[in-house]
Order: sequence, then C-alpha cells, then structure tokens
Amino acid sequence: MDSLITAAARALAAGDPLGALNRVALRDDAAALALRGIAMAQLGDLERARSLLRRAARAFGPKEAVARARCVVAEAEIALASRDLGWPAKTLDMARAILDEQGDPVNAAHAGYLEVRRLLLIGRLDEAERALAALDPAPCPPALRTAHELVVAGIAIRRLRTKAARTALTRAAEAARQADIPALTAEVESAARTLDAPAARLIERGEERVLRLDAVETVLASQVLVVDACRHAVRQAGTVVSLATRPVLFVLARALAEAWPGDVARDALIALAFRGKVADESHRVRLRVEVGRLRTLLRPLADLRATKRGFALAPRRDGTIAVLARPVEEEHGAVLAFLADGESWSSSALALALGASQRTVQRALDSLAAAGKVQSFGRGRARRWMTPPVPGFTTALLLPAFLPGD
Repeated sequence: MDSLITAAARALAAGDPLGALNRVALRDDAAALALRGIAMAQLGDLERARSLLRRAARAFGPKEAVARARCVVAEAEIALASRDLGWPAKTLDMARAILDEQGDPVNAAHAGYLEVRRLLLIGRLDEAERALAALDPAPCPPALRTAHELVVAGIAIRRLRTKAARTALTRAAEAARQADIPALTAEVESAARTLDAPAARLIERGEERVLRLDAVETVLASQVLVVDACRHAVRQAGTVVSLATRPVLFVLARALAEAWPGDVARDALIALAFRGKVADESHRVRLRVEVGRLRTLLRPLADLRATKRGFALAPRRDGTIAVLARPVEEEHGAVLAFLADGESWSSSALALALGASQRTVQRALDSLAAAGKVQSFGRGRARRWMTPPVPGFTTALLLPAFLPGD
C-alpha cells in the first residue's frame, strides 16, 4: 500500500475526512475509491459514498476478498445511517465471516456492532443482547469500544435500566475521549442527555408532572397501578395486562384511571369510547359489554365497580392509580418518535421498525406532512422523511417495542 493511501486511511480513522480526500480525491484505483467513499460518508453525502464503495468493491480483484468485505461493511454502515433497514443482513454476515477468517478482527467486530445496532433500532432487544454477548470489546480500538458501550446503554435505556445505562455511558465517554473523534464524542453526549430529558407525564389524582427515565423506572417498579398510554397496557409491580389490540378497552381504562378515586359517568365513557354524540340504548348495552370485558382482564390488578352515575376503578392492592402518558401526545406518535432522531427514513424502513404495513405508515406520513410536522425529499424509492427532534424530550417511551414486560 502506498504512502498516500496509508495517510488517507489514518486520517479517516482519526475522523478527518477532508484530510483523507486531500490525498486521494483525484485517484480512481480501488483502494482510493473505498477511502473516498468512507470520507464522503463521514461528510454526510451518503448516496455518493454508497456509489464509490460499490465501485471500489467491483474494482478489487478476485484475490482481494478482505478488501471487498471491508467495502461491504462500510456500505452496511451507510445503510444503517440512511435508515435502509432492509439492507441484506446475510451479506454483512458473509463479509464478517471473511474478515474473521482472514485475520481482520477489528473490522469483523465492526460488522457485528452494525448488526446489533440494526436490531436495537427495530426493537429486537433479545436478539440484540444475544448478538452483543458474542462480541468482546476488550481488544477493540477506542472507537469500537465506544460503539459497544453505546449499544449497551441503548439496550439499558429501552429496558428502563437507567443505572446500567449511566454506567455504560460513562465508559463510552472515556472511550470516546481516547478515540479523540469529535463526532463520536458528540454522539455519546447526545445519548447521555436522553437520561436527563423529560420522558413521560404522570397523571395522578387530577395532577400532572413530568418524569425523567429514572423516575419512570421507579414508578413502574412501585405498587402504583399504572395505565400505560405509551404501550397501551395496565401495569403494577411487574404484572402486565396488555390492551394494545383492544383500543376501546384501553380508552375506558385510561378514562377511569384519570378520574380515580372518583368515577366516570356512563355518557362520558360512551362519548370517549364510541365517539357517539348522543348515547342511546344500543350504546349503553355495548358499554356494559365492554366494561365486563375490561373487568375480566383487569381482575388480577383492579376492581371495576358500578356507581350510580357510571363506573369507577379501584386497585386490589394498597396504592394509587396513575396514567403514564407520552410527553407529547400525537395521533401518529410512534412515527414521529422514529423521525425525531434527526435521521432521514424511508417509509419501508419505518414500516419494518414499527411492525406495520407500508401503506399504513405512508398514510401516517401524508397526514403528518399535511400538518407540517414532517417533510420529505427525493422521489420514488429514494424518497426520505425527516423532522427535527423535539427539543428537550427523549423518545425512548414513544418507540413501539421498547418498554419492559411486553
């Protein structure tokens, strides 16, 4: 390898893409194309970076399997950054195996962390934890150790283990300091701010307060009976009754919880659950049926009692009832939660992450765009959606598959 290629590679490793481009910008050999692609990725021109890396992979000869595998890993990182979550994982696995066999453990580990980050992003926490357990960060350079700790923190945050998350972020900050890459340091600092940002609202006895993640963890571990509007469930001390597929029952449960220790009139429940302007006898019959279903489901946690004017909820154990709500309630909150990371997403990637159909996601995006809450750029398959993050709010509780007990 010539001196310019070596110098460019060192510049990229230090987070200096302009310094790397100064050395290889006018060259079209395979190694230079690969380095130019990585440099463009660091500068944010992901489409140009992807094109250069594909050219580099084709330009490397049949005996240069390791170089081609490195291009695949770099392209996978670009796919992750551009939220192309449908990028073939098997291709990355094959590249990782080649790097492992050919004595490039650092890039093999990098490929492993990319797959873990993808699993984390789409909410497959159990798979992410298993994949992470197979990776040893000890022999890795500081940049990869930082990536390891960020993934550990990400899983802990989504599991609502804030103490473990803070410990991992402390280790990540130290590794980032050793790596001396400004972008990496900024990523760690951004993740750390998540722990101190408002994460949810707690509504109890008619009063409302904003909670950080550690306070949310404390509430969910307590004896408080929580009607969780983030995940459409009812929880108490580890016992969870999911109402995610029963929207009418959840509306009733939330209304009763917000009114506790009082009751809610039948006409008010009908208006909330069935959106009927005038309550007729058919609505009252349906309400009795739905209340009976809710009473059966909540029997391990609470009693649902009839009163003179309506119904009231009462916990079976000593304690209070509260509603845990999103910091900002929005009809398409789950879509906004993913877009709030500041990255550009395709509708297909959002559908994969949400576990919803692409048509459903597209309707949500169109509605949000009409309201001026998101914007798109590009056309066809290259179309991407994004929105600035909501200042001062963490999105961990908005994401659809990340709270414990599901």
